[in-house]
Amino acid sequence: MSTKDFDPDAAAQGDGVFGLPHSAEEAGVILVPVPWDVTTSYRAGTSNGPEAIRAASRQVDLHDVETGTPWRAGIHMLPEPLEVYAWNSEGRMLARPIIELGGELDDMPALKDDLARVNKLGGALNDWVAETTERHLAAGDGKLVGIVGGDHSVPLGAIATMARRHPGLGILHVDAHADLRRAYEGFTFSHASIMYNVMERVSGVARLVQVGLRDVGEAELEYAAGSKGRVVSFFDAKLQAKRFEGESWAHQCQQIVQLLPREVWVSFDIDGLDPACCPHTGTPVPGGLSFAQACYLLAEVARQDKRIVGFDLNEVSPGPLGKDGRPLDDWDANVGARLLYKLIGWAVRTRPL
Repeated sequence: MSTKDFDPDAAAQGDGVFGLPHSAEEAGVILVPVPWDVTTSYRAGTSNGPEAIRAASRQVDLHDVETGTPWRAGIHMLPEPLEVYAWNSEGRMLARPIIELGGELDDMPALKDDLARVNKLGGALNDWVAETTERHLAAGDGKLVGIVGGDHSVPLGAIATMARRHPGLGILHVDAHADLRRAYEGFTFSHASIMYNVMERVSGVARLVQVGLRDVGEAELEYAAGSKGRVVSFFDAKLQAKRFEGESWAHQCQQIVQLLPREVWVSFDIDGLDPACCPHTGTPVPGGLSFAQACYLLAEVARQDKRIVGFDLNEVSPGPLGKDGRPLDDWDANVGARLLYKLIGWAVRTRPL
């Protein structure tokens, strides 16, 4: 079906994300699926997230009451990369015994070699994500690239690419976890280390603003405290307490977003939401934002005239698969697809294509 003949109110046809007919060449928004969950330390399965989101997205109505019609910008999700599938299969097999030992590998030279191989694969993934992001940004003025994981380690290469293009970049990070651990369980590019790696390896990032944190280690707190204001963390318990005492979510969002520079990358771990929205995610934690609160926070970025230059959505897991390879429960993917459309919508609104 051509874009000229496309009916946004008709039932989804074809296999395009959100049922859209846009090619990569004509789309203003390129989604990069990254099926990777090598270092997931609790429950694997987020490598199935991108394809599950693609399938669930066909049920999303294309007129959004908050953002309008972001589909008109053109949205295309790339095919899942076979090389990343292969790296993930190898890496997950090598990582599993390391994870079971908590990274304690004294007197285990074979596992130390396996750890080195996993870290090398993680570096290769970062390079692939960076190169893919740059290639599509260079394909046309105003292209928007979003990363769809996979575990939360996957956007490092994309963030580095955008920070080179937009020095002074800010990151709005929604998550149950701070992800400021250094080489967690020995893995340099762990899902628990993504923001540590961003802050230490990506010089163009000016500030990291974290929202919804519930689980954090002492070393992570010390790292944030010693960052001289580059890392600002909003903990779910404290946000909730202030709301119980009468402070509105609207006022809290104003305080959060005003800390960001004008150009923003949104990094969204689905476990930042209440786990009722994402029961099969890799490391669920009680508490968190409601779907409506998350949408309001994204809208505040636009209200304050910030510019979303890119985003990632990670840790969506469809849960157990049936004999036909399809998820037995589509709920996580359904929520993920709808949140993805909101991310696209607000990004398009803040930077018209």
